[in-house]
Amino acid sequence: MSSRLAMSCLMHRFVRDSRGVSAVEFALVLPLMLTLYIGGAEVSQALSANRKVTLVSRTIADLTAQSSSITSGRMTDFLNASAAIMYPFAASNLKVTVSCVAIDSAGRATIKWSETLNGTKQATGASVTLPGALNVRSTSLLWSEAQYAYTPTIGYVISGTTNLRDQMYMSPRIAAPTYGTTTC
Repeated sequence: MSSRLAMSCLMHRFVRDSRGVSAVEFALVLPLMLTLYIGGAEVSQALSANRKVTLVSRTIADLTAQSSSITSGRMTDFLNASAAIMYPFAASNLKVTVSCVAIDSAGRATIKWSETLNGTKQATGASVTLPGALNVRSTSLLWSEAQYAYTPTIGYVISGTTNLRDQMYMSPRIAAPTYGTTTC
């Protein structure tokens, strides 16, 4: 009988003991908290990279739209400026293309000239489908495209590479820019 009583007292003491409750709760909550923290950091980095891609496409279109004549060296400077905009993200993952789109009197939009950084130029003479409001006859537009292959640092919540893209259309500010010997 005494062993039964001793066992009962031991069980009663075990049930009433609350010294390890905090440690158990911490062990249960820790994985969730770490996932939220790391996930928040990864998502904020991805949003920052996406915002910079938007800034690159807007800036390249704006720089080109301000020029009436663009030399090859100046275009290289414009495109290389995108690396400074993307900092602290690696510029090697960035592809930027700027093209001049001419819209004829019939409303057909074609590429007059194109230049790129780490990407592929648009083919000269290629047909372009523009948003309806931008397809104004006998005008030209500058079309800037930016793409960034974002790979998260930790890769715990966001895994793999995500391609972030943006594009911007702008009207030339002074006159349709000439690049080399080709006028838009």
